[in-house]
Amino acid sequence: MAKSKTVFVCESCGATQPKWAGQCADCGAWNTLVESVAPTPATPKRGVDPAAAYDGAPSGVQKLGNISSSEVTRTSIGMSELDRVLGGGLVPGSVILIGGDPGIGKSTLLLQVLAGLSNELPALYDTGEESLEQVRLRAERLGVADADLGLLAETCVERILALAKPQAPKLLVVDSIQTVFTEALTSAPGNVAQLRECASMLARFAKATGTALILVGHVTKEGSIAGPRVLEHMVDTVLYFESEQSSRFRVVRSIKNRFGAVNELGVFAMAQSGLKQVKNPSAIFLSRHEQPVPGSVIMVAREGSRPMLVEVQALVDGSQLHNPRRVALGPDGQRLAMLLAVLHRHGGIGLGDQDVFVNVVGGMRVTETAADLAVVLAALSSFRDRAIGQYDVICGEIGLAGEIRPVPGGEERLAEAAKHGFKRAIVPSANAPKSRRVGDMEVVAVGRLSEAIDAIK
Repeated sequence: MAKSKTVFVCESCGATQPKWAGQCADCGAWNTLVESVAPTPATPKRGVDPAAAYDGAPSGVQKLGNISSSEVTRTSIGMSELDRVLGGGLVPGSVILIGGDPGIGKSTLLLQVLAGLSNELPALYDTGEESLEQVRLRAERLGVADADLGLLAETCVERILALAKPQAPKLLVVDSIQTVFTEALTSAPGNVAQLRECASMLARFAKATGTALILVGHVTKEGSIAGPRVLEHMVDTVLYFESEQSSRFRVVRSIKNRFGAVNELGVFAMAQSGLKQVKNPSAIFLSRHEQPVPGSVIMVAREGSRPMLVEVQALVDGSQLHNPRRVALGPDGQRLAMLLAVLHRHGGIGLGDQDVFVNVVGGMRVTETAADLAVVLAALSSFRDRAIGQYDVICGEIGLAGEIRPVPGGEERLAEAAKHGFKRAIVPSANAPKSRRVGDMEVVAVGRLSEAIDAIK
């Protein structure tokens, strides 16, 4: 028997190298080359022709002006939070990749979705990690055991496509892509080559038949989807399940979406009967203290198209270390150090000998610069041991020159704060309305960091 040829594949970019090296020559990543069997053409062992699993649609050159621009028909999933993340619902022929930590609720959510849609359109759920009996037990726990849903326990992609074709599903879920393999390759399931080829075959099937395809992906210890990044480029939408340990709340975030806005957010709560939608997520990210608390500031974050109230807490305490600690859970840690330097330079308040801890309540991750002003004023409030008004809301970006820069979606943020009963908002001058009021809420416009500090005295 001829010896199999091996190559080394980069887990970061998918490039192949003839021999191992510490650094990938294509993308420059270190220690990402793994040994893999070189793909070789082979006849499927079970006599299944992959090309015969679906009928490819003929293609041809068309003029841009002759292509119809009719609105894409979407199918509502039945969960408004998930519909929001997807951009309005499922698009026929779209490929969705969803990843998250083990046990976070990916399979639970998808089983609920499939059961809810089974009466409207044919759906097929392929599980490569569990037996059909295990899926049945979960369905009984979720109260959807009587759903008209097709189940399949298969890991060979040729078999999946061959069995799916006569069923003609409009929604196909493969849980998970790391367990699926093609008989055309001799490498093990989960290998870079297997992931790339299996995802490509499933995506071609979805595009040719108009089937909405959902792939479940494992994540690495860093939180990214395991496998080559080319996997994320091949799909239309990438969703991430996020949650803090011991928290019952789950956040579904859109990282990529060819049919809608990115960075959209859907909030769910894990209950005994499955995942429940949180229609008013602002309520779970606010502590609502009975009395004003030093170091606590309310800001309006904007995730995608949704404004959402979150609570930023800071604790400033004298440091016993030579290098005081700067810890940020939610905001960017590097930006925290920069903001403290701006506070010293343009606010005249130095925290060089203080430990500074910043946290966003509820495990929310806030990456936008609109949180700058809230973080600085929360740290200042804790340092002075003087509480900011309980019904004050703050947002704004801080520049290195001490200026308060405008943030996108200022009107929506102010409207959200006024809707929840806040009485005063401290915002950048460019975001303040001319009347300086939004409903019953007073709007304080600030142009410099020193003005914002004076506003909370």
